[in-house]
Amino acid sequence: MSNEQSKPLPRRKFLAGAGAAAAGAATMGFPMIARSQSPIVLKMQGAWGAKDIFNEMAQEYVKRVNDMAGGRLRIDYLLTGSVVKTFQEMDAVSKGVLDAAHSVPVYWYGKSKVASLFGSGPINGCDAHQTLAWIYRGGGLQLYNELLAKLNLDVVGFFAMPMPTQPLGWFKKAIKDASELKGLKYRTVGLAADLFQEMGAKVTQLPGGEIMPALEKGVIDAFEFNNPTSDMRFGAQDVIKNYMMGSYHQAMEFFEILFNKQKWNTIPKDLQAILQYGVEAASSSNWWTAMDNYSRDLEILKDKHKVNVIRTPKSVMAEQLKAWDVLTKRLSDEDPFFAKVVESQRAWAKRVAYYMFVNEADYHLGYEHIFKTKLPA
Repeated sequence: MSNEQSKPLPRRKFLAGAGAAAAGAATMGFPMIARSQSPIVLKMQGAWGAKDIFNEMAQEYVKRVNDMAGGRLRIDYLLTGSVVKTFQEMDAVSKGVLDAAHSVPVYWYGKSKVASLFGSGPINGCDAHQTLAWIYRGGGLQLYNELLAKLNLDVVGFFAMPMPTQPLGWFKKAIKDASELKGLKYRTVGLAADLFQEMGAKVTQLPGGEIMPALEKGVIDAFEFNNPTSDMRFGAQDVIKNYMMGSYHQAMEFFEILFNKQKWNTIPKDLQAILQYGVEAASSSNWWTAMDNYSRDLEILKDKHKVNVIRTPKSVMAEQLKAWDVLTKRLSDEDPFFAKVVESQRAWAKRVAYYMFVNEADYHLGYEHIFKTKLPA
């Protein structure tokens, strides 16, 4: 060691060096503590009245997203009317008034009747489960995005919850023949409105929350909404006692979950994935919730409220199919894009529904065997 190296360091330099070394040791010994960031908050409005089970289904989606996002993103869910009225959700999301919405495409089919094909439209042989598969595997989502672009709607949309067939509805006098629909003041929405008009009914399109007031005022004589639980919560059983099950007017519908596209593009990719795949998780959860509630509430309607639960006659359904034929041809002739979507659905249905029909067990026969009960034909 040289004399220069052996000289002691001045006190000031020694302390400075020691401080730097200590700081380095601290950095090596303790993890960095990240500053907490405020979560991304998405304001989502549902299209459903306060008592509707559809709010519970929307919240099943919200809970799954919020739980998976780990505090980095949060959806705040609002009831219909909190920001905009029912039927206005699509415009509100597109314009950024809302960040997101939980609704159905038939609520904005006034912009294009094609919209109803992504929620419920002409029967093609598939049920809702198989049609939802068309959305995600058969090219449906690409056609949906093409429609959004045509209409300049600035949204990203996904689909969830293959809904059970919707009942023909509630009638003061049971419908025994399709001719009895002529002149009837009836509530439905989307292309189903066109269908029943084709069959001679006088159709009024109303949000769910306006159905009972319209019925009490005589604006409508009969209505359909969606399912036994929603209908019972409306109080339909207190006014009408004939509930007709089975119909082709809305036999393959699902929820539409919307996001403003500009807002969507600011969200990190991993959180986008949670929002997207949360839809798939909620789809299963919604179905389970539906099976539990719809079946139990149908029994309550029958046993407690003495509602006449009636299977819609096949003759009425046959007339619906004929009306769909006329309506589908007319709308396809008027709009090539409508025809394009219908053709895509039918090509899918021809293959997928055929597989299901030739492969499915006869559950109808199995039910009658186990429970020794003859089901309605």
